[in-house]
Amino acid sequence: MSQTSTADYYASIPVFRGFSRLMEPQLYKPLPDDWMIGTADIVDSTKAIAEGRYKAVNMAGAAVIAAVTNALEGREFPFVFGGDGASFAVGPADVTAAREALAATATWVREDLGLSMRIALVPVREIRAQGSDVSVARYGPSANLSYAMFAGGGLGWAEAAMKRGAFAVTPAPPGTQPDLSGLSCRFELMPSSRGLILSVLVLPAAGADTQAYRKVIEDIIALTERSPDAGRPVPAGGPVLQWPPQGLGYEVRAARGGPLFARWVRVIGRTLFVYAVIRFGISIGGFVPRLYTQQVVENSDFRKYDDALRMILDCTEELAQELERRLSDAAAQGIVRYGLHRQGAAMMTCFTPSAIRPDHVHFIDGAQGGYASAATALKAAVA
Repeated sequence: MSQTSTADYYASIPVFRGFSRLMEPQLYKPLPDDWMIGTADIVDSTKAIAEGRYKAVNMAGAAVIAAVTNALEGREFPFVFGGDGASFAVGPADVTAAREALAATATWVREDLGLSMRIALVPVREIRAQGSDVSVARYGPSANLSYAMFAGGGLGWAEAAMKRGAFAVTPAPPGTQPDLSGLSCRFELMPSSRGLILSVLVLPAAGADTQAYRKVIEDIIALTERSPDAGRPVPAGGPVLQWPPQGLGYEVRAARGGPLFARWVRVIGRTLFVYAVIRFGISIGGFVPRLYTQQVVENSDFRKYDDALRMILDCTEELAQELERRLSDAAAQGIVRYGLHRQGAAMMTCFTPSAIRPDHVHFIDGAQGGYASAATALKAAVA
């Protein structure tokens, strides 16, 4: 098992369709003992968001995934975007590249975004020795790509260990920049069409019965899937693209090579060209704007599972109250811990290594707090 590459092992896990199947144990495959879990998060992300820096926070979290993907030369590996951070898993042959990408990203986040990022690489063997596990499934939201889902409690254990300072990765020397090619933040915010954007975060309570927790998660998913009052926060026609984009400055900072002025010129030219191509529906070299926009909608990761159910829903206040009632009842029974956060819009951060391939990834979070604020609400409720 240890001789299997990260991409080969991950590709061996069958893709499942239908998010309602999320909690079926047979979908998850345990990671080999000699793999590593990478994890990263922004220190004081709640404060940064309160200061209106939610785009910077999301850009930092997505940068981890972009940097590791580019360091692995596009090979597939399991990862999950958490809003103010990210987690991933790699096999032994890819650990060195992943470590360097993590270290460079932390330095870039500090120097270019003015944020502090914690980073760590945690051995799966150590996670198991402490009584947790890491298993991975592959969920296909569309025919274009699949997303990793994590179970077993290991990601949560790794994140807690990172916050204690264990398994820390030392940031790269000043001036080091990761390869963030393909990372962008060009689309406008996506206002709710149903009333509000709800960030949902649900974890098992300490000592919770596994079957009871599974039933709560399945009930919540079923409620949102069958209700006409909830849906994907990305408009059916795709998010609005304007020029200059709101995230232009972040894309300039992510660009490599040359002085800042030269990067501004390159990125301004590139974003204006892309805007014109999409705005006027110009097909160029295999790139079909209409198809790309459809894939943006289908490839958005507005719901996922990484030891916790995470969803960004466009829903009515009535449905939000019903979800809160059900989760409150489950929490009172000692089954779950949860956090919810209401806001008026969602936002999208994109990673498009190749515009003519259909597997570009679009990370969704709430635009005024998102997952980070839902996590704050969860901690307050537990306290």
